[in-house]
Amino acid sequence: MDAGGPSQHDRKGLAAAFGAYIIWGFLPLYLILVQTVPAFEFVGWRIIWTLPLCLLIALFRKQGGELRAALGNRRTVGWLALSASLIAVNWVVYVWAIQTGEVYAASLGYYINPLVNVLLGTALLGERLTRPQWLAVGIAAVGVSLLAAGAVTTLWISLTLALTFGTYGLIRKRVVVGSVPGLTIESLLLLLPSIGVVWYYAQTQGSSFAISTELSLSIMLGGVLTAVPLLMFAIAARKLPYSMLGFIQFLAPSIVFILGLTVFDKPLHPAEIACFACIWLAAAIFVWDLVARSRKQAARQVFPPR
Repeated sequence: MDAGGPSQHDRKGLAAAFGAYIIWGFLPLYLILVQTVPAFEFVGWRIIWTLPLCLLIALFRKQGGELRAALGNRRTVGWLALSASLIAVNWVVYVWAIQTGEVYAASLGYYINPLVNVLLGTALLGERLTRPQWLAVGIAAVGVSLLAAGAVTTLWISLTLALTFGTYGLIRKRVVVGSVPGLTIESLLLLLPSIGVVWYYAQTQGSSFAISTELSLSIMLGGVLTAVPLLMFAIAARKLPYSMLGFIQFLAPSIVFILGLTVFDKPLHPAEIACFACIWLAAAIFVWDLVARSRKQAARQVFPPR
């Protein structure tokens, strides 16, 4: 990778990336608690409860000045409006897919996403991959192709998830704004549409928030499960090469894949087994290359060439 980019060994970035993807991987278990809430309404509540949490975090971290500065920059607000729209579409499609039992389609979307990240990172950010890393990309692409071939009718779900989140991450990487102020502004921009959606469902079907205390608390929890991993992801996106971030992301769909097989009791077909094997072989090659290059770099620092 390009040595001039973010450090691929940044511990804070790596910890944030792993934390975000582990939470996202187990998110389907949470969605079981709110499966009776329509996808659009749930995403509306999700945004409404994310905003106050972000404001509290910004207040605690004394980022009010940074937040006001970002709001005063039209270019920044414009890019965040685009990223907010992308993540809102991503949330709606993902929640709907899980609710309708398309767990593998959702998983495939986030298997494709790392390939989108690699494409964006190399094409737009000037990041470079080593030969073993390109080999890993090729093997992962073969695996995704095998799975996609057997899922033509639901491929739109996977492609929508991959493209919206890949582009969202690219924008958040490029926009000069902190993770908390950025997510706060995104939530603020989506607040009025979210209130409109929630009001519509309250008037036509009855608000899901009024059904029971347990369901109301579960819906409120969505704010935490939205804000925390997105903040972690924003930190990771700023500190790690985008291509590397993409490969760490294989963790989340792998967890979703396993949940689909176990908790959701979805049948596993030969193409899915082949895809799973290819993805993890690719991830193993990618990680092996990172470790090998890290050791060489450490050896050069201990015994510098004369």
